[in-house]
Amino acid sequence: MTTPIEIPLWLLVLVLLFAAVTFASHFLFPSVRWFFRRRAERVVARVNKRLAKPIEPFKLARRYDTIERLVFDPEVIRAVNEYAKVEDVREDVAFEKARHYAREIVPSFSATAYFSFGMRLAKWLSRFLYRLRVGQFDRAEYEAIDPDATVIFVMNHRSNMDYVLVTYLVSRAGALSYAVGEWARVWPLSAMIKMMGGYFIRRKSRSKPAARELYRKVLARYVQMATEGGVTQAVFPEGGLSLNGKMANPRLGILSYIVDGFDPEKRDVVFVPVALNYDRVLEDKFLIKADQTGKRRFRPPLFTVVGGVTGYLWARVRRKLTTFGTANVSFGQPLSLRDFSLSREGATEAVGQELMARIASVVPLLPVPLVSRAILSGATTQAEITASIEETIATVPSSVAKPRRTPDQMATDGLVNLRRRGLVSGDAVMTVADTDKPVLAYYANSISHHYSEE
Repeated sequence: MTTPIEIPLWLLVLVLLFAAVTFASHFLFPSVRWFFRRRAERVVARVNKRLAKPIEPFKLARRYDTIERLVFDPEVIRAVNEYAKVEDVREDVAFEKARHYAREIVPSFSATAYFSFGMRLAKWLSRFLYRLRVGQFDRAEYEAIDPDATVIFVMNHRSNMDYVLVTYLVSRAGALSYAVGEWARVWPLSAMIKMMGGYFIRRKSRSKPAARELYRKVLARYVQMATEGGVTQAVFPEGGLSLNGKMANPRLGILSYIVDGFDPEKRDVVFVPVALNYDRVLEDKFLIKADQTGKRRFRPPLFTVVGGVTGYLWARVRRKLTTFGTANVSFGQPLSLRDFSLSREGATEAVGQELMARIASVVPLLPVPLVSRAILSGATTQAEITASIEETIATVPSSVAKPRRTPDQMATDGLVNLRRRGLVSGDAVMTVADTDKPVLAYYANSISHHYSEE
């Protein structure tokens, strides 16, 4: 038993390595996982006490379990068999493709990351960049929503800051799950978004039709499972950022999955319309250029982005600039799928049009859009701009929250913002270069739908 045995050094190292791996996998890793799991459970318990809608068990399930549940869903299995038949491949190959799609879609939500890091960052960034205001909001309507219903915030898409603003503003309502486009599928942004509960969707795909159908089925079943599980979600029906400032017609992909999977005998689904508007959209000139060229795919040059961030921070340090102006978020009348007639043909289209109408009806009035509209209408002095703003506010539909500031204050704030950017020049008489008029039109378009003549 105590007789020494000579073995080569490489064999000793190999034995010790296997021993270390065995110890880690059987003792160390389970203990570490248990420690972090317990810590996460305490975070969830503490957060749920202050949330109007506690975090749903579906969202807290292990990512591996959700993926397995998704790929073994009967509808996904049927889609796998159909794909294997059309593409003439083995079913196990088709099944692995579905599993790949599931891994791509399913997030790895972390309550600790969301509420400890994400919420603080969203709050700081929102207040650092904008004067944040809440416009239209009827508390009684939201308190009347069934606590057991799945709440889905439906928003117009003006800027990538939309994610940040709404995440911060509804932090008391629950943890949001976003559908995020392919622009965010870069490391480490992709990992952070998945930890925050976001799931990636492919806006466009060059795959074969059979592969696209399989992908859509996997995505549809995930959205339907999350909805059935009561997960609070945020959806942009327009499908992308507005290139000209106007609201676009809804794309019905995500909405169709929700409506098609809805069972009125089970949990209700309540859509909450959210309208956002800005005095300054950070990406405005890139969006306008994309609209003019017809190329929707755009990537701001790295040096332009770095230069813009550096310039803004330097202006803040020198107290030459405080914020980019006002960002306003208004909430429209909620829509219950259980109360909405889904029996007629084209129910999904009807839901989409109704939601976009409710969003449009509460888009807020802000200084820069009002001043831009006045200047493009022919106003050249501050007195004329003030008079135009006063008339605009007076004729706005009753559903739109009236600004708290006076028309003269709105005119002053809007002109300060536009002058700072060099879009308007002159003191007594305002002038705008032809090259800058598309920027003013972009902001004026954000409120043009409030006026029937436009």
